[in-house]
Amino acid sequence: MSVPSTGLIAGILLAIAATTGGFTGFLLAVVLGAVGWLVAAQLSGQVDIRAIFVGRRRG
Repeated sequence: MSVPSTGLIAGILLAIAATTGGFTGFLLAVVLGAVGWLVAAQLSGQVDIRAIFVGRRRG
């Protein structure tokens, strides 16, 4: 699936969340979407979450 198609589907799902759940449902959808993206990016190797939280050690 192409990036624009994925963005379109994400936008439609966020619009559905906003209309059915109001602002709280919209925020919950955004937060859960971000968590899902982080997990998928970690599993695919695009992002190293451990490096983000640990940071660089000076020494």
